[in-house]
Amino acid sequence: MKLDRPVTGGPCWTELATSDLEAAKRFYADLFGWRPETDPRQEAGGYTIAHLGDAAVAAISPLYQDSQPVAWNVSFAVADADAAVRAVQDAGGTVVLGPMDVFDVGRFAVAFDPDGAAFQLWQARAFPGAGLFNAPGALGWVELLTRAPDRVTEFYTRVFGWTVNASEEYTQWGIDGADFGGMLTMDEKFPHEVPSHWLPYFAVEDVDATANAAVGAGGSMLMEPTSVPDGPRIAVLRDPQGAVFGIHVAGEEG
Repeated sequence: MKLDRPVTGGPCWTELATSDLEAAKRFYADLFGWRPETDPRQEAGGYTIAHLGDAAVAAISPLYQDSQPVAWNVSFAVADADAAVRAVQDAGGTVVLGPMDVFDVGRFAVAFDPDGAAFQLWQARAFPGAGLFNAPGALGWVELLTRAPDRVTEFYTRVFGWTVNASEEYTQWGIDGADFGGMLTMDEKFPHEVPSHWLPYFAVEDVDATANAAVGAGGSMLMEPTSVPDGPRIAVLRDPQGAVFGIHVAGEEG
């Protein structure tokens, strides 16, 4: 992505909700070199922040509700979570949690776009979001997979003011033209039961080696390493608990 820090309207954080916190910590630490630190406070519920060096890059948490799916989630930075929630609702989205304060670090909400893809809103206080983008092991791209591209384009541009760089093959989202993610239309190749969703991509030095390491650690490949025409080499993986994420070559945008 062309963003190197959290900015209003752009992706600022990604977190995994998983059925096995300890196993997920080991898997991603081995795969990306993360150093996980679990918040010891009981009220934090096992929330774990992963670091590369001193930089926070992602989070891993247990499932907090029986209905919560094992999945990666993407958060977008907003200046005012309460105002952003109203904008989501006015544009046809649904808010399912919050806004609520998270200790002294920020204000948070969870929403669904009109096609059912979940995303999160983050109003920073003490914690702005990821301290590193685009480097190996850090978030490098976010992609929306949807069955209603026209409707959700209208929704996200209205809520966040994103710029849209569209071609016949792919649509890219940006902040004032600085692209940070894209949109892929889900066709008949996607099983009907797979919902619309946001997919984080992490930068890696070697896509093929990382994909093979993930499989060796109990994960699986949903899309084998592929070189995108005029784009990066990418792969889509599933971790041992079932969460899906992408990888791409560091220094090459999605």
